[in-house]
Amino acid sequence: MILLVTSHEEVRNSTQRFEEGIGDRLEVAESLRLAATKLRSSEYNLVVIDQLLVDAEPYEADTVLQHAGGAIPLQVNFAISDAGRVIREVKAAVARRQREEMIMHQAAQRALLSELREPLTAMLLSCELAMEVPNLPAAAAEQIKSVHRLARTLKTRLNGA
Repeated sequence: MILLVTSHEEVRNSTQRFEEGIGDRLEVAESLRLAATKLRSSEYNLVVIDQLLVDAEPYEADTVLQHAGGAIPLQVNFAISDAGRVIREVKAAVARRQREEMIMHQAAQRALLSELREPLTAMLLSCELAMEVPNLPAAAAEQIKSVHRLARTLKTRLNGA
């Protein structure tokens, strides 16, 4: 859901066009104060704020941004932007966020793989050394072999990731 914050009546009356163009539900707030209230009570993917309101009430704009949570903040000058341009900017902002999230996800995955490889290699080596201990009881040897197989399976999966 998207929160549109503007005092422009013609923009507020075009919500259906925005919803169709963006492909998401839209709620409207006529003021920054009302927007902050809505942000406290609902979750939004995006907050589109009229630049005119931001310039007129910078303190209230900061409050809105503080309550935006995970929503993408986007400031638009509705005095010079038509609906088509706003729709393109919203789509571009959403696409940017998706790319950033994908990059962060991949970086976290690489970091996790890097963190796991070293201890996993140490575990495999320890199992191999333990299996070479002379007079190792058969039950202990079986348990060590089982852990070794699991560790090898895990290492194979990590190398494939």
